[in-house]
Amino acid sequence: MRVGWVVDGPLEQLSGGYLYDRLVVDHLRRSGAEVLVISLPMGSYAFRLASGLQLDLVPRLSAFGPDVVVQDELSHPGLVRANRRLKTSRPDLPLVGLVHHLRSSEPRRALANVFYRWVERRYLTTLDAFIFNSRATRAAVERLGRHAATSVIAVPGADRLGASIEPEAIRARGRSAGPLRVLFLGNLIARKGLMTLIDALGLLRRDSVALTVVGSAEVDPGHARRLRRRVETLRLGGAVRFAGALDGPALMEELRAAQLLAVPSAYEGYGMAYLEGMGCGLPAIAGRDGGAAEFVRHGENGLLVDASDPAALAVHLAALHADRTRLIRMALAAHEAYLSHPTWEQTGAAVLHFLSGLARANPAPDPREDGARAAARPGPVLSSADW
Repeated sequence: MRVGWVVDGPLEQLSGGYLYDRLVVDHLRRSGAEVLVISLPMGSYAFRLASGLQLDLVPRLSAFGPDVVVQDELSHPGLVRANRRLKTSRPDLPLVGLVHHLRSSEPRRALANVFYRWVERRYLTTLDAFIFNSRATRAAVERLGRHAATSVIAVPGADRLGASIEPEAIRARGRSAGPLRVLFLGNLIARKGLMTLIDALGLLRRDSVALTVVGSAEVDPGHARRLRRRVETLRLGGAVRFAGALDGPALMEELRAAQLLAVPSAYEGYGMAYLEGMGCGLPAIAGRDGGAAEFVRHGENGLLVDASDPAALAVHLAALHADRTRLIRMALAAHEAYLSHPTWEQTGAAVLHFLSGLARANPAPDPREDGARAAARPGPVLSSADW
């Protein structure tokens, strides 16, 4: 099977969506599939919309001859027109949208989201099938009026870091004296809710919580500067440490040292950071909107909060600092949730099975056939029941 994989910029970027794409592409290749990654120009939303007027995927894909094309939905601004040209050239070629979350699902000014919904709706109509990372993401697409009958929900795996911790180590860490050790894990962008978390710390005793911030400041440097100024304004310099972007052993060290993961995001399509924290026995404080509620159970293995309410978040932090028995109980439940979660091997296998079915049902034209007859050859209609 030959798979074209379309994404904005290089696949090696450090964020949840790119990590998902990269790990699934690796699985497909290990399983024998040929995968051609096509990186589109990066830039502002307006730039990508404009670049899409000239973008033509036909010549870039024709030499490769894919059986199916997967497009990361976050690349949609440059693909609305390109997909229509691609469909004219290869009407039999299945175009699959990999949807982590819709841009129009993020909270922002209403008028802006009206525009984003209009663009995304136009893009979604060019697709034949979908890969979703959560039920919430599928529901968001269907609310835009795009029925997603031919689709698969392949949730992110939980075992990338190979986390391993014993229950007694979780108990001992929870009982350790001192401030509640909280870890924030995510890029320093407004949607992730770090400003809310900092404001919550400003409402607490200075010796009750110690926050470590792990994430890149390069995605939105202006917001990163505002976060640092807010820490200074609230005189939280002794309670907040910015560790920068970390991965691998360095990230594992921070996860093992923390007692709680807090990313009160305004919206997450799923929330891979919460899973990686659970692997080290960290209860997750997550935003209530989006896919996190599918595995973060409020009051059991974490808490679901309003991303715009620092006062309520401060109450939760103070309660967990004061009640270490409850903290330990939630930490053990978080680790159990991690152990029962699908692995990346299972996620990759689900995507491979889905794409293989699409490729078999819509075989690439035989170059020995007359081009016009091959392009006109119909493929069967698939439904989600086939998967």
